[in-house]
Amino acid sequence: MSVFTSVPESVLADWLKNYAIGRLVELKGISAGVQNSNFFVTTTLGRYVLTLFEGIPRAELPYYLHLMAHLARHGLPVPAPIANRDNEYLGTLQERPAALVVRLSGTSVMEPGTQHCEKVGAMLAGLHLAGQSYGRRQDNPRGPAWRAATAQAVRSFLPADEQALLDAEVAFQARVNAAELPAGAIHADLFRDNVLWDADEAGNAHIGGVIDFYFAGYDALLFDVAVTVNDWCANADGTLDFARCTALLQAYDAERPFTAAERTAWPAMLRAAAFRFWMSRAADFHLPRAGEMVLVKNPDEYRDILRLRAAGVPPLP
Repeated sequence: MSVFTSVPESVLADWLKNYAIGRLVELKGISAGVQNSNFFVTTTLGRYVLTLFEGIPRAELPYYLHLMAHLARHGLPVPAPIANRDNEYLGTLQERPAALVVRLSGTSVMEPGTQHCEKVGAMLAGLHLAGQSYGRRQDNPRGPAWRAATAQAVRSFLPADEQALLDAEVAFQARVNAAELPAGAIHADLFRDNVLWDADEAGNAHIGGVIDFYFAGYDALLFDVAVTVNDWCANADGTLDFARCTALLQAYDAERPFTAAERTAWPAMLRAAAFRFWMSRAADFHLPRAGEMVLVKNPDEYRDILRLRAAGVPPLP
């Protein structure tokens, strides 16, 4: 989440007249993330997140918004979109597609333990199971074709050793056939900063929110698991922590058991997930967009994770 497009308070106050959520009290830009312009919005009736979509085609946006509504109806802790007085989730603000969603409570945990990973694994399985009944289908926007194209776009900016790594991974991933893997709606970006945690009266942490569905799409469910494991279960040096990995994967498997094909494909999916984020961060770094509050993450982290995953990974428990 970043701010590329400014929104004056007077403009937003007028725009909110088409919603039944009260009058504007406070507007605050959100600096984390890299894709859209995002703001915390407080009104006389509640707290919300406003997103102005900067690079996503308008025709793709209903998929994300209706997926969030679908998952919220199934009891998952996701930010339900707010319909305007025309009963539409998607509007236009500052000449950008725009949407409001409920602001969920909690804070991110950046140093998770095994209990956090266990709950994330179970939640992700629930998300995948609920997503099976989602009627819309839209391919993962950063799937294999996007990764291959982005690799070519950034290749010339890389030193020789990274070009060799990139070329080898493109060739490897071209041989991976994910057609036999269970597929459905996936989050595709379930990093630690996209999960909010609350605590009950006894101090036990529980998931208060899963946010930022704007990379979601239809893809292999195992790819989503790999994205999650590469972030939640990685040590500072990128190696996988056995205890956290086992906790997350066993909790997931208890809700949606892994298939034999998924167990075979697991090493390739971990590599594909690492490659996806190396490429997206490399594109953001070498081909940046101008922005008012833009966070560009270091691509070297996922370059190194890809090297580690290519060297070998433990099997699914």
